[in-house]
Amino acid sequence: MNRLNLHLVSDSTGETLEMIAKAALAQFDDPMVSRHFWPMVRSRQHLDRIVPDLVENPGLVLFTLVNPETRSRLEEHCRQLGLPAVPVLDQVTAALESQLGQEAHGRPGRQHAMDADYFKRVEAIQYTIAHDDGIAYEDWEEADIVLAGVSRSSKTPTSIYLANRGYKVANIPLVVESPPPKALFGLRHPLVVGLTTAPERLVQIRRNRLLSLNEGTETSYVDNDRVKAELQFARRMFADNGWPVIDVTRRSIEESAAAIIRLVQERERRDRSVDGVSKPI
Repeated sequence: MNRLNLHLVSDSTGETLEMIAKAALAQFDDPMVSRHFWPMVRSRQHLDRIVPDLVENPGLVLFTLVNPETRSRLEEHCRQLGLPAVPVLDQVTAALESQLGQEAHGRPGRQHAMDADYFKRVEAIQYTIAHDDGIAYEDWEEADIVLAGVSRSSKTPTSIYLANRGYKVANIPLVVESPPPKALFGLRHPLVVGLTTAPERLVQIRRNRLLSLNEGTETSYVDNDRVKAELQFARRMFADNGWPVIDVTRRSIEESAAAIIRLVQERERRDRSVDGVSKPI
C-alpha cells in the first residue's frame, strides 16, 4: 500500500479541517497517511514557506482558506506541482449561500470567535466539571442533562463531551447500597438519561481499571453476579422513573452523546408543540 502525504492547510486553528480529514480517513482500512498540518496560514509569506514541504512530500492538499489571494496562491502552487487541492467547505458554503440568500462573510476562524456560544460552552464545561460523580446535587436543577448509571458506564467522558457542545451536565453513579439523593427524582428542567451497558463489557472495563491502578481484581467490583445485580438495579430505577436509556455497549462517546442530544432536541420540540409556539432549533 502506498503512503499518502496529506497536507492540511487552514487559516484558523485547523480543528475543523482535522475533523473532516479524520472522518473521511475512517472510511478506509488502516490507511498509511503522513499528515502535514499547517494552521493559521493567513499571508502569502506564510504560504510560501509551506511550498518546500509540498515539493519534498507531494500528496493530497485539503484546505480551508477564505482569503481569495492566499487561496489562489495555494491553488497555483498546487497546479504547478501537479498536486490535487480540495477546498473542503466550498460546496457546503455555496449551498448555504443559496438557501439563505446571502453571501458568506469569508472571515478566517469565525467559528472560534468569542461570542455568546463560546462563553456558553465555557460555562457548561465549568458546571460539568464541578458536578461530576454526584457532587453538588443541590444545583442539579440548573443542568441541561443529568446522566445516571453504575460505575464505569462512561458517564464522565460523555458529560465532558456534551459540555463541549454547550450543555451543562451533571452525573451520578448508581450504587445499590447508597441510594441517590431525593433531588434526582424531583428534577424538572434537566433531562435525566440512564446509561447502561452489557455486564460482560462492564466487567472487562472494571478489571482494566483496577489493573491500571495496580489493585487486585478479585473483588465484588468485578464479580459477574454482582455486576448483573447493579445493572438490574439501575435499569429498574430508569424504568420506574420513565427516564430514557442509552446502551453504551457498542457506542463510542461521540455516538452516545449524539443520541442524548437527539433526546434533548426531541423534548424541546415536544415542549414547543405543547406551548403552541414554533421556533427553529
